[in-house]
Amino acid sequence: MKVLVLTGYKSHELQVFKKNDPAVLYIKKAIQKRIVSLLEEGHELEWIVISGQLGVELWGAEVVFELQSTYPDLKLAVFTPYLSQEEKWSESNKEFYELIMAQADHIDSITKKKYESPLQLRMKNQFLIDKSDGLLVVYDEERPGNPQYMLEMAKRKATGQSYPIFIIDDYELQLVVEEEQFNGQHDW
Repeated sequence: MKVLVLTGYKSHELQVFKKNDPAVLYIKKAIQKRIVSLLEEGHELEWIVISGQLGVELWGAEVVFELQSTYPDLKLAVFTPYLSQEEKWSESNKEFYELIMAQADHIDSITKKKYESPLQLRMKNQFLIDKSDGLLVVYDEERPGNPQYMLEMAKRKATGQSYPIFIIDDYELQLVVEEEQFNGQHDW
């Protein structure tokens, strides 16, 4: 598995509106643990691919950048669904997005035009699934949201071929929270 798509909830779906929210730390830690385990299991992982949406994807990009010091062959690609997706975002979100984009190893836009219709989002999901070898998604089936559309496409692809789907659900996130809190109490 050389190319892994990373997606998950948008920040507003998680009610997370500040970069320093503790939830961000736990989500990033869970993503880091999954990516490291894939790298150490010999999956020959070379690319993490995102679409650049606010929330899990951009936080995951930060994780990739942190991991690059230990795993220098790991790269980040950003395939936006359309041009200027950040156009209507707040200034702080635009700055965060631009910081991620400046460090990405590859950037492209799938439709090469500005937003016109939801079809561009479906095309983005299909493109990312078609061009990847697996999916890592922060998603809980009991809390529907935006990631369900890409997950459904991934499940369809997985029925016809080997296409691993790795899900970080609420239970796994809770384990990370407990582990981090435990480790924090014993950091001396």
